[in-house]
Amino acid sequence: MWHFGDRDAVNGLGGCWVTLFRFRITAARLWCCLNPNRIAELSNIDPIIVCKETNSPVRKFCDMKSSLSIISLAFFCLVTVRGASALDEDEAADKKPNKGWIEIFSGKNLGGWKKKTGEWKVVGKVPLNSKNAKQFAPEPGTGIMVNGKSGRDIDIFSNQEHGDVEAHIEFTVPQGSNSGVYFMGRYEIQVFDSYGVKKPKHSDCGGIYQRYDERKKYGYEGHPPRVNASRPPGEWQSFDVVFRAPRFDSQGKKIEDARFIKVVHNGKVVHENVKVTGPTRAAAFQDEKPRGPLMIQGDHGPVAYRNVRIKPVTLK
Repeated sequence: MWHFGDRDAVNGLGGCWVTLFRFRITAARLWCCLNPNRIAELSNIDPIIVCKETNSPVRKFCDMKSSLSIISLAFFCLVTVRGASALDEDEAADKKPNKGWIEIFSGKNLGGWKKKTGEWKVVGKVPLNSKNAKQFAPEPGTGIMVNGKSGRDIDIFSNQEHGDVEAHIEFTVPQGSNSGVYFMGRYEIQVFDSYGVKKPKHSDCGGIYQRYDERKKYGYEGHPPRVNASRPPGEWQSFDVVFRAPRFDSQGKKIEDARFIKVVHNGKVVHENVKVTGPTRAAAFQDEKPRGPLMIQGDHGPVAYRNVRIKPVTLK
C-alpha cells in the first residue's frame, strides 16, 4: 500500500541534513571569498594576524597555533565548495521521475497530447514581458510549453488516459492569469495568480474548483486550499497530486465518488481526502467514467507548463 506520509517524513529528515550541510558550505564559501589572496600566504603569517586583518567569519579559529591548521581549513573550504556542486547534482537526480512514471510533456515536443494543440508551442524560457507583466515574452528553445502568443488558446488533452494516478505538474502564470489542470478531463485543480491572497477561495491557486448548476445558475462544492502556497507571477510552481478515480459496479452505475487523496502545492499540503461528487465547472465532459485524459486549460489566460508526468497506481 502506498504511504505518502512516510515519504514526506523521509524527505523532511533528509531536508534537515541538506540545510545543515548548505549552511556549512555557505560559511566556507564566504570565508574563501573574503580571503582570496590569503591562502597562499598562510604558511608565513600568524593566523591571529590573518583573523584580525580580514575580520572574517573564520575568527573563531584564531586560537589555532599553526599555519598548518589554517591550510587545513582552506583545504576544507575547497572540498566543501566542490561538494556543493555534487550536492546540486544529487538533488537534480532526485527530481528525475522514478520507474513507472509516464512523461506527458517531456519538454521536447507536444507528442504526448492529442493532435489538436492549437497554437501551443515548445519554448526555452518564459520571462515576464518587461512592458506588460500580464504577458510572457517567450524565448526559443525546449523544455516548456506555452499557450501561444495571445495567451488564450484551446484546452489540450493527453493521449494517455488514467484512473487512479499520481501526478507531478509544474507551471507558471503571469500577473492575473488563470488556467487549470483537469484530472480525467473532469475534476479541476485551479491554476491562478493568487500570490498574496490572505483568505484563498476555491477559485484561487490550488483550489478544487466548484461544480456548477447551469439551470439554476449557481456554483457549489468548491474547496479552497488549506493555505495559500502561491509564488509571485513568473515564478515556477508545482502540484503533486494523488487522485482516486470514481468507482462503478458491473452495470456501470457509480458507487463511489472521485476523490483527491492528497494535493501538494509548492511542498505544502492543501487538500487531503476531498470527495468530488461530479465534474467541476468548465469540465470537458459532464459524464463520469473509470478513465479519462489529463486536460490543461488554455483559454483563460497566458500559462506555461513543464515536467508534466503521471504514474498510474491502484488505490483501495
